[in-house]
Amino acid sequence: MFKGLLEIAPRCDACGVSFEGADVGDGASVFALFIVGFIAMVAYLLVAVTFNHPPLWVHALIQLPLIPIATIACIRPLKGVLFALQFKHDAQEARLDD
Repeated sequence: MFKGLLEIAPRCDACGVSFEGADVGDGASVFALFIVGFIAMVAYLLVAVTFNHPPLWVHALIQLPLIPIATIACIRPLKGVLFALQFKHDAQEARLDD
């Protein structure tokens, strides 16, 4: 389904169906932002409460690797799910002539 890290392939390798009409846009990025932002805030609060307000460098040591790794880990599956839902329901852009 993917060609490269995040680019959708033009055709299915197994059955040959065309994926040209499907475009998920930035939807996966928005969902990843909300999910990773929530995880990062929970991690920040847990560290702050557990270690009785540690210095800022402790938070940076945890958050700086956590946020990019979590974002990269979840953006491809989210894009795949949104693409599959769009393809299954035959979602198209709105047209004024209908």
